[in-house]
Amino acid sequence: MAHDLIALIAHYGLFVVFINVLAEQAGVPVPAVPTLVVAGALAAGDRLPLPGVLLAALAASLISDTGWYLAGRRFGGGVMRTLCRISLSPDSCVKQSELRFQRWRGRMLLVAKFVPGLSTVAPPLVGAMGLRPGAFLLLDGVGSLLWAGAAVGVGYVFAPQIDRVIDAIEQAGVVALQGLAVLLVLYIVVKWWQRHRLLVSLRMARISVEDLNEAIAAGRNPVVVDVRSSAARLLDGRAIPGALLADLEGVHLALADVPRDRELVIYCSCPNEVSAAKAASLLMSLGYRNVRPLQGGLEAWQEAGYPVATLSGERGGAHDRAA
Repeated sequence: MAHDLIALIAHYGLFVVFINVLAEQAGVPVPAVPTLVVAGALAAGDRLPLPGVLLAALAASLISDTGWYLAGRRFGGGVMRTLCRISLSPDSCVKQSELRFQRWRGRMLLVAKFVPGLSTVAPPLVGAMGLRPGAFLLLDGVGSLLWAGAAVGVGYVFAPQIDRVIDAIEQAGVVALQGLAVLLVLYIVVKWWQRHRLLVSLRMARISVEDLNEAIAAGRNPVVVDVRSSAARLLDGRAIPGALLADLEGVHLALADVPRDRELVIYCSCPNEVSAAKAASLLMSLGYRNVRPLQGGLEAWQEAGYPVATLSGERGGAHDRAA
């Protein structure tokens, strides 16, 4: 079967490389690196043109990434949050991508394809953040070429060793394929269990947007805290009016002057309100007695028809408030 795969790649060559890379970059869980490595080994034996392999991979990456980039420019952060909700690690996907954007900006495209979970998320993120089309095409093209070149280069340089590995897989036959299937299932189960444990550890009473609105209208004046990252606020300039803007890591400093018995409501825009729950857990460990994450976060607040404020410029420091 392994040699059948090689024969398939050798016969259809660039088309297989193009379709595999296109599908992976579109978000389909079909890894393209093994195909690129095998294509590199075939190129070393003059069975495929090396420039053609690289161009096919580059074209597929640019087509798929440009589609996500345009979706990000058109639909904003909603596209990225949707991608993260369907990923195997949805609870950290948005946060990690936003942190990398804060550090690297558009240059994150140079390394995105080497970072698990970031490859598909990066194009819509930079699109939503307003990266210019010319800069996107340049950076994404260079990053795609580096990624494809690394995989193809490994196959090209280590072609004899790769042939031996393929022969070993061929001799193992069904047992090897079953082993690979078991490893894939185990990986998915482990990721699911990690997510389940995180959600259980953060399980606490939430407050609904209706109850929060009633508390504000009744004059209880709860302190509402927005713990989205500054990159997330640039991506989505909405906020609950009067909310205190604080990064997750510095939320305790932003609330240093707030009495420990004051009612606090924490919100974010991440899947499962994970950042809000983490902030609430931290504050409760510091002695705050009435802290609850907002169920559904900012999206649920606006969908219920309650007013939102618009943030301006680069606001979002530890002591800023939504106007």
